[in-house]
Amino acid sequence: MKLTQQIALVTGGTKGIGAATAIALAAAGADVAIVGRRLDAEAEETRRRIEALGRRCRVIRADVGVAREATRCVEETARELGPVDVLVHSAGGPVNGGLLELTPEAWQAAFDVHVHAIFHLCRAAIPAMKQKKRGAIILISSSAGIRGIKTHVAYQTVKGALPQLTRALAYEFANDNIRVNCVAPGVIRTAFHATMPASVKQNNLDHRIPLHREGASEQVATLILELATNEYITGETVSVDGGLTMRIC
Repeated sequence: MKLTQQIALVTGGTKGIGAATAIALAAAGADVAIVGRRLDAEAEETRRRIEALGRRCRVIRADVGVAREATRCVEETARELGPVDVLVHSAGGPVNGGLLELTPEAWQAAFDVHVHAIFHLCRAAIPAMKQKKRGAIILISSSAGIRGIKTHVAYQTVKGALPQLTRALAYEFANDNIRVNCVAPGVIRTAFHATMPASVKQNNLDHRIPLHREGASEQVATLILELATNEYITGETVSVDGGLTMRIC
């Protein structure tokens, strides 16, 4: 198994893309800590599926948008499972509103969970990776961060920051054999897109997505697993969006 005796930490790992990723990493041999702000039935189901694969699972309740809680996630994982080898930052959520509608508090909160959390998670996890001369970090951006999306100024800004942060970290820690990559999902069948109006969803399928279908969390997780295990990929942002970001209209 590709990740045998390795430890993975997945923020936002209790549901959606994060949960699918945690399960995929466990199937590849990793013990996994999953982080969520609410530990509900979905969190318990994810834990059950990981343990059914014969792997250890630690469920951590935390808001990684708070610096000390992000740091605590890494420390608790190291204490309960071992130092983090694979860090996946999947926590986040929609931030609706254009410039004039968005409150300063919502703008700040978007940066806290999508960008500032990475700063604190990486500062806590990378020292152990440097000691072992091995590590993989995967950040979850969005097609909105590449292409843009109307009236979601905060969301597309924070997601647009992640590819550049990926490159910065990849350069800085390449000599330590720590690889940093980014995944940019498009329209994926998760709770994130569940409230999308039917007319918008149909327009996506008809006109915006060349493959004319939505993606699944497991398809994103497959890519994340590849980036976690392929030791010759770093500094890349890879789209998994059915062609959405290449559309010309």
